[in-house]
Amino acid sequence: MGSVDGKIAIVSGVGSGMGTAHVRALVAQGARVVGFDVKVGDGATLAEELADDRFILLEGDVRSAADWKRIVEVCETRFGAPSVLVNNAGILGLNRVETVTETDYRTVIDVNQIGTFLGMRAVAGPMRRQGGGSIINICSTSGLVAFENNFSYVASKWAVRGMTKAAALELARDGIRVNAVCPGETDTPLIRADPTVSPPTGLPFGRWARAEEIASAVVFLASDESSYMTGSDVVVDGAYTAR
Repeated sequence: MGSVDGKIAIVSGVGSGMGTAHVRALVAQGARVVGFDVKVGDGATLAEELADDRFILLEGDVRSAADWKRIVEVCETRFGAPSVLVNNAGILGLNRVETVTETDYRTVIDVNQIGTFLGMRAVAGPMRRQGGGSIINICSTSGLVAFENNFSYVASKWAVRGMTKAAALELARDGIRVNAVCPGETDTPLIRADPTVSPPTGLPFGRWARAEEIASAVVFLASDESSYMTGSDVVVDGAYTAR
């Protein structure tokens, strides 16, 4: 038996990187998953790999409340009410406070912060009606410490941590747990596109995290093994922030 047998999950940002890893790990442990992205990318390959009674791939934009409503409705129709949400979609913002444009700042905030808020809001009602659930917001070590040249990204990820804790307090009596996973530098297309990231040899483990290692934390928080965890930051950074 898998650790999330019987769970029904929605995962955003499944077009590449950690999103695909989260889907694979959840399905392998017994969950059924609805995944979506604004550009499905590698999600199409994932859909070919997995049985259609375990994984549904949709197009959708986390910035759109209408898209969130549609995705939750598809989930309820095909699989049932979601018991797990993984707010994974995110984009990077390489900029500084004095030079970032308002447009560029809002672009990062709209995806990373507003998208996370809309996802939590969309699933809260269905989760409450079925007696509870687990919301997992993918944050970052950029939500724990600051980095230069990533002003809007750092701002968005600190906001995700704050929203996680506020939602955890508000939804606890409904049996809905809300936690944040804070990955360190992880080997994904997102980090490889960031010219400000140092070579992994400078990290305590001497390498970047693998997406599958972050997905293991997601599966744990989705499972009943973490039943008394809410409002927590689960840091998976190979001791980067311990220094």
